[in-house]
Amino acid sequence: MGRHKQPEIRDRILDACVDHALAHGLPDHLEPLATASGTSTRMLIYHFGTRDALLRETLGRARRRQRDFFGELVAPRPDEPYLSTLRRAWRVMTGPAGRPYLSMFGRLREDAQQRLWPGFRRESTTDWLQPLEDGMRSIGRPELGTLVLAVVRGLIMDIEATGDASRADQAFDDFLAVLAPIATRRSAPPTS
Repeated sequence: MGRHKQPEIRDRILDACVDHALAHGLPDHLEPLATASGTSTRMLIYHFGTRDALLRETLGRARRRQRDFFGELVAPRPDEPYLSTLRRAWRVMTGPAGRPYLSMFGRLREDAQQRLWPGFRRESTTDWLQPLEDGMRSIGRPELGTLVLAVVRGLIMDIEATGDASRADQAFDDFLAVLAPIATRRSAPPTS
């Protein structure tokens, strides 16, 4: 009779694979993931079935981590104007803490890796729309969530293509300055 799979071991291995993939990208072979998780390639196959199944689960868990992390960043705060929340979120998302996610999922948009997560482009767009609409609702303009999302995604693609984060940061600050009158009108007391 064979050994029973232990979910806690599988979970620990998956977390180690996610940590490795965020730091180094998805590997072409299982060996780096085996080393990172302190196991063998044979045990990876035992727990996950195939290399692609392991990579899909690694991407899925990394995406959940990113959604939790970035989602918290863009959530409205009662003690902070939402445009300030967006400015802070942008700095963290494009800074050292957020870059591993942007790098990993930026590469996933490339055709070679689409087989691992069909429909990723659509999902990676639509899953950020609701949190941004919720935030923009705090200034009375939830419909601008799409615009904010488009600007964020476009500037992230710009950073990936050019590496010019300071120019993208300035563009994001300029974008927020354009939104400021809308936010100010919403928070101003009505005139008699």
